[in-house]
Amino acid sequence: MQIRAGFTLGYECAQSTPMLLMLDIHPSRRHDLLTDQVLQFDQYVQPRKYTDGFGNSCTRIVAPPGLTHITTSFDIQDTGEPDEVNWGAIQHEVQDLPDEVLVYLLGSRYCDTDKLASFAWSQFGYTAPGWGRVQAICDYVHNHITFNYQNADSTRSAYGGWIDRTGVCRDFAHLAVTLCRCMNVPARYCTGYLGDIGVSFVPSPMDFSAWFQVYLGGRWYTFDARHNFPRIGRILMATGRDATDVALSTNFGSAILSRFEVVTDELVGVS
Repeated sequence: MQIRAGFTLGYECAQSTPMLLMLDIHPSRRHDLLTDQVLQFDQYVQPRKYTDGFGNSCTRIVAPPGLTHITTSFDIQDTGEPDEVNWGAIQHEVQDLPDEVLVYLLGSRYCDTDKLASFAWSQFGYTAPGWGRVQAICDYVHNHITFNYQNADSTRSAYGGWIDRTGVCRDFAHLAVTLCRCMNVPARYCTGYLGDIGVSFVPSPMDFSAWFQVYLGGRWYTFDARHNFPRIGRILMATGRDATDVALSTNFGSAILSRFEVVTDELVGVS
């Protein structure tokens, strides 16, 4: 299947403001592109690309005073298959994990493992290590948190989401990631596009989405505690320890997000 995706974002700055942008698709999806995916700016900037320590494609700019629009639009090929499910995927002993995976067992800015470790072991210690344990965590988080855009809070940690029992997709992901790490399952936060493909139409405006990946059986698998069933058409943008590492924009000064439009649609009749 083919998907058309993109966005228009508008940032208002009172003065020249350095910004770090994570708005490209992930390098692992570049080979699926059918058209170029290029960030375009309606103001004069000098973008500079680099790859961060997590393997994400990043862009540095200095936004000028006033309103700057950033846009992109692209077509991408997708398998059309739902997220892979593998009940036989094993959980590794910590001592057997690759060195580069260990960081995804540690606490981080939004994944406060120290506050949830005791609960995690009391709640999931009975589960068999592996896929079933991660699915049990997803089931718990899916039923524990109520999705509500009005209750979004950019400062809420996993523990806060556990206490508040409300939030948006990032809150589901942060809590699930944290509980997995508490149970010695490496887990990393993901952000990207996820359109209403293969599911009932949702009238709410399209947004970016957050999910997570766990390291089982020698590779990374996708899980989504908010939706809690395999979805079609994910387009990964970035992975990291939590939302801090994959923020759409990090502003080193005042920058107000004044326009936010996201598109993710299947190109019907095209294969």
